[in-house]
Formats: sequence, structure tokens, C-alpha cells
Amino acid sequence: MPRLLGLGIALAGVAGVSGVAGALLAVSLSAAPLQQQQMSTEDAGVFNQAAAITSSGNLRLPRLTRPVNILVLGIKVLTSDVSNVPPELQGLGYHALVNSFDGLSDSMLLLRFNPQTQELVVLSLPRDTRTYVRGRLTKLNEANRDGGPALAAESASDLLGGVAIDRYVRINVQGVEKLIDALGGVTVNVPQDMRYQDDSQHLYINLKAGEQALNGNQALQFLRFRYDAYGDIGRIQRQQMFMRALTEQTLNPATITRLPKILSVIQSNVDTNLSVEELLALMGYGAQINRANVQMLMLPGTFSNPQDFSLSYWLPNYGEIDRMVDQYFGFGTQRVAATGNPSRVRVAIQDSTNNPVAVQALTKALRDSGYSNVSVDRSLNEPLPISRIVAQRGDGATAEIVHRYLGIGEVRVESTGALGSDITIQLGEDWAQGLGKSL
Repeated sequence: MPRLLGLGIALAGVAGVSGVAGALLAVSLSAAPLQQQQMSTEDAGVFNQAAAITSSGNLRLPRLTRPVNILVLGIKVLTSDVSNVPPELQGLGYHALVNSFDGLSDSMLLLRFNPQTQELVVLSLPRDTRTYVRGRLTKLNEANRDGGPALAAESASDLLGGVAIDRYVRINVQGVEKLIDALGGVTVNVPQDMRYQDDSQHLYINLKAGEQALNGNQALQFLRFRYDAYGDIGRIQRQQMFMRALTEQTLNPATITRLPKILSVIQSNVDTNLSVEELLALMGYGAQINRANVQMLMLPGTFSNPQDFSLSYWLPNYGEIDRMVDQYFGFGTQRVAATGNPSRVRVAIQDSTNNPVAVQALTKALRDSGYSNVSVDRSLNEPLPISRIVAQRGDGATAEIVHRYLGIGEVRVESTGALGSDITIQLGEDWAQGLGKSL
């Protein structure tokens, strides 16, 4: 989820503002341990720590020297999940949130910081993914509860065909609210009305559709909402939208004024085996990366059939996973070629213009050029000035071809489009104004 990604990129901006900020960050973080729970030698060995990932010189912040894969776990623990309830949470009459890292992972991300390609890849791993955890076929989110970050990393690596995982970060949901407040909130488009009530947890979600500034509590509502047709997968899409908004809004010098609050959130609500030097290197990398080089993916798969299982699962598509891993988690700068036959590309159109003529013109233009598998998906509630060519399944090369043909918009490698598509065109005013005259 975006929780630590946003944290890392926001602090990257702070660290990149000046050497003084970087030094302050290092001193402040050194005052408290980053790793809240120690691991056994065997568990520590799960992480690829043989080769150094940073280097540093005199009076310089550390820098990354090789690609680094970091598993980020968002943890939600309730009083009903633990045997030893803290005294202040006893007798409340409902299942309260506990500041703990020992429960089910509510969200999972694999981040790849790659200095060789100057990219940041964010792979969302649905928590309901059906996979093996200690030889038992179950949901991926059980790994952290059963064996901590080491088992979570081991299970995720196996799922992805052996991708090495260098470090981990765990953050509990209580830290998210504090973090967003420390950052001064975030402005995001809420794509639909969000309402949900669970008195047993004191979970109350009530957000109106539309662009708005969210404080920490509201951001947590946005990130936890999954009570629609797409469940956790829809939530992942909204998390990626949130990540984009957060990275665009927090990389500015003003963030430095909130550094003390941000640091306190890190120290009390995050558990990680990153060293201070490594954290600084990641932040410095994040401060310099081009936003177009932030690529957000989702583990390829499909919803399970309710008739086949007693529980709801996300069933991995291992063929597509292998291709995605080769492209985005391989060594060096390898790239996968674009899909050669346009008729094999599933294109979905999501309209933000409320202009049927523009949608019809786009559909005709695509079909005339060989993209015969075109469908019109739901409309967007947010009017877009610039169209987005979304590589829903990570096929950035094909998205670039569509982009060049249409002559509008921008390419985004993320999974915020139509789930059944390869490419989703989120239609904006730039197309509607020209109605395809540039073709």
C-alpha cells in the first residue's frame, strides 16, 4: 500500500533539500532503533544482505549502488487478534486497533529501487492471493502472522519465481493516520461515495465522491474501503491513485518543516531491517527520480469462482507473473517488446469528458487502426485535462505505441484502469477538443 512508499518519497524530498536536512534525519533516526523486533539468524538469512546496497563519501549522503527489492507490509491488528491486550485498551466494548506488527498483513507491496534504470517499481500483492505459506495453500496475508517478515518475504519470493528480497518494512495502520497528518494531509479524487460502518471495530467510513483534501483519519478511510464489487482489488487501484497524489504533493521544501513529526511516526510505528544509511540512500534516490519513472503494477491474476472455494481468493496467473518479473525485476535494463498484433490488445475506454461524440470518435479511430478489441468501460467522476494511456498489466511498450498513434495524453504504467484490459485510455479534454483531427 502507499503507506511507506509515500513516507519514503516524502522524506526523500526532505533529505534532498539540503545536506543539513539529511544530517538531521540521520541523527534523529539514530536516536531510536529502526528494527522493533529482532529476528533469529535463520530468519535474517532470508533477506539478501550479502552485498552492500549503498556507498558514501565524506560530507555526502549515501547513495544506492545496485537494484534493491524491499517488501512493505501494512499491518492491522485488533484487540481480538492478541492474547495480551494493553491495559488502556481493555474493557472498551469493541475491537480496537493495537500498535503491533504481529497480525495479518492488510496490504503488501514489493518496491524495486533501480539506479541502473532510474526507475521505481511498485508491485501490489493482493492480500487474498492464493499461494503456499510454509507448504500450506492459503492466503498470502497469513505469512506475516505465522512467521513474521521473514516468512512473508519467503512466501512472496516463491510466488514471484524466486525474486530476491533485500529488506522489509512493516507499518501498522495507526501510523498511517499520524503520517498523513504530519505531512499536512493529501488532496485526492475520491472516485465514488464511500460509506461503511462496523460498530464492532468502531470503523466508520463516510467520504463523498470528488476531489478533496483528506486528513489522516479520512485518508485511512479511503485506504481501508473495500466494500464494492471489486473488493480488495478495487482498494489496490485506489491505493495506487493515492500514491500518485501523495508523491506529487509532498516533494517540496515545505515538507522539511514537518520533519520532527514525521520522524516520531517512523520511530514508533515502523519496523524495518533497513539501516539508517540505507534509508537515507533510498530517500535520496526518491528525491531525484522522474515521476514518469514510477511504475505501479498489480500481481496478475483473476477472482476465484465462489462455487470453487469457500473463501474468496485472487488466483495468480503464473505465466503473466513470469513475464512481469522478467521485465521489471530482472537484472540490468531489459525490456519486453510491445504486443505485435493490435487485434490482440484489449483496449478499454474510460471517459471523463461526458462527450459521447469524443468516445465514438476514439473508438472508430482505434478500430480503423487494427485495435478491434475495444470496449467502453465506466465513466470517471474526475474531468481530466490530459488523457491517460494506462498500461494496466505493465505493458508500457504497447501503451507507448497507442500514445504515439493518438498523439495525445501521457503514458502511465499502473493498474488503475479497467481490470480486464491490457490498455485503458482514460479520455480527457485534449482528445475531446480535437475530436481526433490530429490523426
